[in-house]
Amino acid sequence: MPAGKIQNGAGDDIRRQQRHYALVHSEHAASEGSFFLDPRGVPRADGKRELKENACWDKLAYSWPTWKKYMYLSSIAGIQISMNFNTSVFPSAVNPISEHFVISTQAARVGQMIYLIFYSFGCELWAPWSEEFGRWPILQLSLLFINIWQIPNSVAPNFGTIVVCRALGGLSTAGGSVTLGLIADLFDPDEQHWPLCFIVLSSTIGTSIGGVIGGPIERYLTWQWNFWIQLIFGVVVQAVHFFMPESRATILIDREAKRRRKTGEDPNVYGPNELKSPRISLKEAGKIWLRPFEMFVREPIVLFLSLLSGFSDALIFTFLEAFAITFPDNFGFGTLAVAWAFIPINASYFFTYFLYWPWFWHDEHLKKKNGPDSLSPERRLKPLLLLGLFEPIGLFGFAWTCMGPPQTHWIAPMIFSFLVGLANFAIYYSSVDYMIAAYGPYSASATGGNAFARDFLAGIAAMYATPLYTNLSDKRPSEYATTVLAGLSCLVVVPIYIFYWKGPQIRKASRRREEAQQGGQPSYLMEVNRKLSDVYGSIRSEGFVEWGQTKTQAESQANVTKLEPNLLG
Repeated sequence: MPAGKIQNGAGDDIRRQQRHYALVHSEHAASEGSFFLDPRGVPRADGKRELKENACWDKLAYSWPTWKKYMYLSSIAGIQISMNFNTSVFPSAVNPISEHFVISTQAARVGQMIYLIFYSFGCELWAPWSEEFGRWPILQLSLLFINIWQIPNSVAPNFGTIVVCRALGGLSTAGGSVTLGLIADLFDPDEQHWPLCFIVLSSTIGTSIGGVIGGPIERYLTWQWNFWIQLIFGVVVQAVHFFMPESRATILIDREAKRRRKTGEDPNVYGPNELKSPRISLKEAGKIWLRPFEMFVREPIVLFLSLLSGFSDALIFTFLEAFAITFPDNFGFGTLAVAWAFIPINASYFFTYFLYWPWFWHDEHLKKKNGPDSLSPERRLKPLLLLGLFEPIGLFGFAWTCMGPPQTHWIAPMIFSFLVGLANFAIYYSSVDYMIAAYGPYSASATGGNAFARDFLAGIAAMYATPLYTNLSDKRPSEYATTVLAGLSCLVVVPIYIFYWKGPQIRKASRRREEAQQGGQPSYLMEVNRKLSDVYGSIRSEGFVEWGQTKTQAESQANVTKLEPNLLG
């Protein structure tokens, strides 16, 4: 976008809204004794000023070059894969652990279940602190704890040690809520679909790559190596992330304010966290931590899309258990062949990731043509109207092609598992993308409910999968078990179509959505904020405003009128 221009949709109505926004804030600033366009902030009674984003935009992660943003995102993707790998590789240790400690395989699966359930709470517990102290220290601390708990798992003298350390490892995992929050540090809302899709790819790959890697581990190594490999993977991604920069805007603003005071450039400027009193509010952190659970219960959009996403993710963990039953019993697969059976699911994630690209390009074209706010949040569900159907289709197909020879070839159920993986990726991405668009400032809490449902339901799946696939029928257990899941999938995909056609009415009745609309800003105002920083020098050089000069309401309006051509091009 050329400097000084707000393109596409900057018509008379938007110009009037921008000017109204500027005038309203100028009136407020005039009453405070300082003109609102001073990006250094309005002085407080003690003379301190809060440094604002638009006064140090070039210091924030938004302004990083594209290569740096994606280098950073790649390190985060590695962390997400590692954290989810810890959940998906454990099933390959169930049989060896059962034999070593002389316990039932169902008891051994408690180690899988408890990790996922504690993970669902852990990722929500860490999220508020990443907003307070920054992403870098929280992710480093999370990875450190995860890696520490792998050591007693690897040398456990009894199974109780594994259960306790797996629970602590899950609780230590700052997963989806933090990594999804990182995207908002780097990209504006209109640009977030590309990095969001990339992070979703890393998350889904992590939950299925363990099935591929776990086979060789079980076949050639002892069960202790299941944990040693988790530790090695975790140490590597922590070491890579150690050299990554901080991205949280408030932390970067604090650093810039300290630099300006130290150099004498602006001795009275302070960062937002430096002016907070108290610095840490446990009450506020508690409210933030509880908000995802509140929205999960009280917001229909969050509840039903999270249940759909959680059910879809639970299917993958069900397959982690069921493949080890279906393919050996029906097709005669060995340990390694069962591991290779997960390759189609992993391939489906990459396929769906690239499948979304043309859709992104088309939406970007529409935004350029009609304006950045021309597309409703419901449009983000449109790909899911088709792709979501592949979940029940894939499950029904898998159910009645997994009988084995002579009725069916092994490639048939793998093709249908590919469709299930395709739907899982699409459901995860589109549901999160829609909630981000629908809830604005509360999107982190909304997507937190989604992450909670995915991990919690996956943990439950670890316990019911094997009984479901062994006890439902004597003759065709896999067929009937998968048919039951297919029937349930028909129910959970229904909300997709309800929200697509009735979403505006449902959102209108949402209390959180109403608060988001009142508290959020349209996307074009973000461009105005940037322009305020860009024209900082020209304002002073042309004598429009003297910083800190008291203005009457009429003088403020006159200066806004002069500045308007610079803002709107």
